[in-house]
Amino acid sequence: MTRKMMSVAAVTAALLLSTSGSVIAQTATATTPTKTTMKKKKIVKETEAERQIRELREQMQAQQSQIDALQSQLSSKSATAATAQQTAADAQAKADAAAATAQQAASAASDAAAKSDSLTQQVNDMKTTEAGVQETIINNQKNIMDAIDSPATLHYKGVTITPGGFVAAEGVWRQHSLNSDINTPLNSIPFPSALEGHTSELNFSGRQSRLSVLVQGDTGSSKLTGYYEMDWLGTGTSSNNNQSNSYVLRQRQIWGQFATQRGFAVTGGQMWSLVTEDRKGTDNRTEIQPQTIDPQYLVGYNWTRQPGFRVQQRFGNYNTGAFTFAVAAEQAQITNFTASNIAATEFFFGGTGQNGGLYNAAASAPANNVAASVGAVTTYANNVAPDVIVKAAFDAPAFHFEVGGIARFFRDNYFPVTYNYTAGAAASTMTETYATQEKSHTALGGGVFASARGYLGKVSEVAIQAMAGTGTGRYGSSQLADVTLRPDETLEPVRNYHVLFSNENHLTPKLDAFVYYGGEYEERTTYTLPNGVITGVAPQTLSNAGCYNLPTGITTNSSGSGGSISASGCGGYTRYIQEAMGGLTFKAINSPKYGRLQYSVTYSYIQRNLWGGVGSATTPTSPRATEPMIHVGMRYYIP
Repeated sequence: MTRKMMSVAAVTAALLLSTSGSVIAQTATATTPTKTTMKKKKIVKETEAERQIRELREQMQAQQSQIDALQSQLSSKSATAATAQQTAADAQAKADAAAATAQQAASAASDAAAKSDSLTQQVNDMKTTEAGVQETIINNQKNIMDAIDSPATLHYKGVTITPGGFVAAEGVWRQHSLNSDINTPLNSIPFPSALEGHTSELNFSGRQSRLSVLVQGDTGSSKLTGYYEMDWLGTGTSSNNNQSNSYVLRQRQIWGQFATQRGFAVTGGQMWSLVTEDRKGTDNRTEIQPQTIDPQYLVGYNWTRQPGFRVQQRFGNYNTGAFTFAVAAEQAQITNFTASNIAATEFFFGGTGQNGGLYNAAASAPANNVAASVGAVTTYANNVAPDVIVKAAFDAPAFHFEVGGIARFFRDNYFPVTYNYTAGAAASTMTETYATQEKSHTALGGGVFASARGYLGKVSEVAIQAMAGTGTGRYGSSQLADVTLRPDETLEPVRNYHVLFSNENHLTPKLDAFVYYGGEYEERTTYTLPNGVITGVAPQTLSNAGCYNLPTGITTNSSGSGGSISASGCGGYTRYIQEAMGGLTFKAINSPKYGRLQYSVTYSYIQRNLWGGVGSATTPTSPRATEPMIHVGMRYYIP
């Protein structure tokens, strides 16, 4: 029951109690008849009590009517309240349903928005993909047309053929003449006592122009490679500078290679020696040459190009780090045999080429102070074994390091000699007696070499390479002596040291600047004969007294048309030769499609220092000669 209904019931109860009290009072008063009643007995009238009862009844009926009305109103209000409550509940239910519907609508709208965004993204992706496909199609069409119009390689059966090389126009000016082309015989720098020491020279040349062909076949599990490289720095019997300047083609490199995807490779043919610094592991065609125009390169640079066989194995890859090990057997040769004051002459270690053979039938000029009758100064050595070279290389993105060793075998045949000399007699009284049975002797030479190169970003690189050993003069650019002769007529390897520092800077995509310093040292190697005469390399008794004297006449040709680099009175051997060189290369055009056109200029200063000997008042015991020179060049590289 509601609070309002309880209030109505309380009011009704109060009215009933009040009415009951009034009725009782009226009843008590009506028990005494009145005079009027008495007098009018004949008239039927209600008594007071009846009236009060009647009125009470009427009041009760009225009150009951009021109660009934109130109850009716209360019932009506309760019904209305219940209806209102039901209506409110229905409204809440409808509100909840509407909220759920709104939530579903919002979720549906969110899903619709997400689907719309996804659809929009898919449409945009499709547009991007379509644009990419169109660009790819256009690029593929362009690449196909480029491959047809200007292919990077030529295809023949299952191989690709890549031509290469450059056309060169080059020149050199030297303050002191060397009677040479653009290449510099570094160990022949003239002293003032030679006519060439007072004459400059200027030569132009196109002979270093080069052609190359790279042939590659990929079988999937292995790769086959053949490489040909040639220039015109060779000479024939008719080659000259008179009119046609006709010089002959020569081989630089001709080799073939088998390589697997696991880094194993076998190479055979004429190639750069394994001694030469490589840019990647020990891989062929990654050899590093100084940026010189001079094809003799630089003092201190270690190299040869010669036939041989090479086996290598690489572990890892060059992008993250790789270790490579290689071993090679290469063509041997004895160069610049040197022996002063030689007495015994019954030996040989090679000879000149023979008619009908493929070696030139020409011998080298006699070395300093070696009698012309000695038949040991030759062109081709009779080798007993190849030069054996091992090298290990480590590559990282920022640097390359390699270290190796070389073993050389020098053999000569000789008749054992006995020196006949009486102590205290004149040196010229000594005689030699030779055995009748020929013998053979092999001397072991060789050494170690190493190089390190660091890359300072893409702008600069610095490097050092060095070699130390006995009988390794052939592997230096200066071509110092490999061996000398002992008194017993066996060969003795001469100790050599080579070093080269380099700094190359790529200042702009078109401009390079570079500087180098190199040196080569040959150790004094001497022996004393029974008569006191000193033989070998750089005896202290050799005369250097005339090295700085002015030439007094023509020494090689009575007509006055020739001179001599080696003048009398300057018999010392090179102790140390050094070269400082700097230069610039400007790449006017550098296009993978059209090739590269570049201009270069270098300046070199060479100093040749002799071993000490007998000097004079005007010449020191250890004189030196200098050679400033300038090289210029223009090259067009085939793309």
